[in-house]
Amino acid sequence: MKKTILALLCMAFAFSSYAQKQLTATSPDGRIVATVTLDDKLKYSIAHDGETVLHDSPISLTLSSGEVWGEKPQLSQSTQKNIRQTIASPFYRKDKIEDEYTLLTLNFKKQWSVEFRVYNDGVAYRFVNKRKKAFTIAGEEVAYNFGGDVTTTVPYVKYGEDANYESQFHTSFENTYTVDKLSKLNKGRLMFLPLVAETSSGKKICISESDLEGYPGLFLSSAQGNHSLTGMFAPYPRASELGGHNMLQFSVTEREPYIAKVNGARTFPWRMAIITTADKELADSDMTYKLAAPSRISDISWIKPGKVAWDWWNDWNITGVDFISGVNNDTYKYYIDFAAANGIEYVILDEGWAVNLKADLMQVVDEIDIKELVDYGAARNVDIILWAGYHAFNRDMENVCRHYSEMGVKGFKVDFMDRDDQEMVEFNYRAAATCAKYNMILDLHGMYKPAGLNRTYPNVLNFEGVHGLEQMKWSSAEVDQMKYDVTIPFIRQVAGPMDYTQGAMRNGARGNYHPSNSQPMSQGTRCHQLASYVVFESPFNMLCDTPTNYMREPESLEFIAAIPTVWDETITLDGKVGEYIVTARRKGNVWYIGGMTNWDARDLKVDLSFLGGKAYSATLFKDGVNAHRHGEDYKKESIQLKGKKNLDIHLASGGGFALRVEM
Repeated sequence: MKKTILALLCMAFAFSSYAQKQLTATSPDGRIVATVTLDDKLKYSIAHDGETVLHDSPISLTLSSGEVWGEKPQLSQSTQKNIRQTIASPFYRKDKIEDEYTLLTLNFKKQWSVEFRVYNDGVAYRFVNKRKKAFTIAGEEVAYNFGGDVTTTVPYVKYGEDANYESQFHTSFENTYTVDKLSKLNKGRLMFLPLVAETSSGKKICISESDLEGYPGLFLSSAQGNHSLTGMFAPYPRASELGGHNMLQFSVTEREPYIAKVNGARTFPWRMAIITTADKELADSDMTYKLAAPSRISDISWIKPGKVAWDWWNDWNITGVDFISGVNNDTYKYYIDFAAANGIEYVILDEGWAVNLKADLMQVVDEIDIKELVDYGAARNVDIILWAGYHAFNRDMENVCRHYSEMGVKGFKVDFMDRDDQEMVEFNYRAAATCAKYNMILDLHGMYKPAGLNRTYPNVLNFEGVHGLEQMKWSSAEVDQMKYDVTIPFIRQVAGPMDYTQGAMRNGARGNYHPSNSQPMSQGTRCHQLASYVVFESPFNMLCDTPTNYMREPESLEFIAAIPTVWDETITLDGKVGEYIVTARRKGNVWYIGGMTNWDARDLKVDLSFLGGKAYSATLFKDGVNAHRHGEDYKKESIQLKGKKNLDIHLASGGGFALRVEM
């Protein structure tokens, strides 16, 4: 009897100790502490400078067999170590990244584990599968419990019915942001990543994911309430039907009872929370890139970033020529001549060069001779990129890439995927790998956030998933693109580069903007557009307007044509989400500094201390005195900084400035 009682007491003590098992990991600078609790469920919390910014939040994976990783977890081993390394980051906002974090690894008894990384600017975790046998995942529990009614800045899925998540899983991941208390968010709508929550003390938490490979993307919902955001995933497609834009998309009509297939040992995507006390720190975060899988391309010497003379936004609308402009060789030779004269690396043939409604990229319209255009461009040091709809590219990917690479085409802009279930995520990786096989670059339009793909396949130079300038072809004046422009550097751009497609030469001051398909314009000032080439990260960057308009604006054209698209160094000097931003980027011995504001005019004092206090010559583009009335009004000045520590600059409503400094 005594032995039985002793055994029961030992079991009770063991259970009590197990129930309260906690492990902690601290950031290298000591400011962030992640606490992992092994209770009836696996949970974690985050404290920043002693303040709990994320309260106990459960995490788990539920297998289709009914097994739950994270429910009554049985820990077999935990390890912790400090990592410090330097990551080469070609085709990025800086040429190298210092990567330092604390790694906490929890190994569990049934061949799975969880890894936590604690950085100086946030925390990330991921599940790891060690089993060799295939299985499926019925669902993943992702929760962000804030413990209070935080203020949120979120992008809702734009279309679909409230509370009908299936109708919302088909999305282009483009929308402006809603700013509201967590309790007031629409519980019937999904939100896509990244998004931001702000605590009562002013700390911001940017939520996103990285290394999204072979797994569906994460949406978030406020439907469960309790000051929480919880994860939602598109289940794996069982059946789909062809349709959508020009019969180039597949809409899912039936889904499996699971979200992902697992075919053996693998890691799963990182769930990341970037934590900052100053807004500019969000814009400087490299966490997405750090967490991504390293490059799978050993030789990247053939990958060439650059700028692109683009046809679609300006509707092939050129003047002063003796041919009818449109999708024809004469028009594209004109674009090539324009690009060659201004040192622009690429011309894109957007939708229209392949026969419509055939989804066959081998069927080229009679008005286009691609080989002739490739040769014409090559003689002038201008390369050709081809647009392709998702279905047309997917159905014949290998043959299409082989055929056009042999012809001399340098890459593809693939469009209208508009999903992020596992099937579509796998398509994007397959497209990246196939293009790399044939030394071709890739621009993914109609696409979710980058989520690290640009590190794993650096030939993928750009991604849409942004409410870019194309929206100004049809959006009403009620759409506040100026606020959006000074929000995305702190949120969407944290995930990676953006195919925003800026460069409008028609610029509408507040009250003067109107949508137009054939003669589109931007909201805001000319200098707002010029500054966007500094502020927005785009290794493959469009000149969206017509060559005719650029040639009428030689000063603006000269600035845009000369600006790099990848950088050696980037610093966010100042900014506040939704209000303004000032960014400095260096390439070689030249610094570019760009600033943008929302519809509020403002006076900025730009910190130039990073230049070292020396006397430098600089070229400044600033809003003209009447830019608030006429958006195209600007002034170009040559200035001597003469060791100035600050530069005082006025930004008009919807305005900006751009400064080029020769070191």
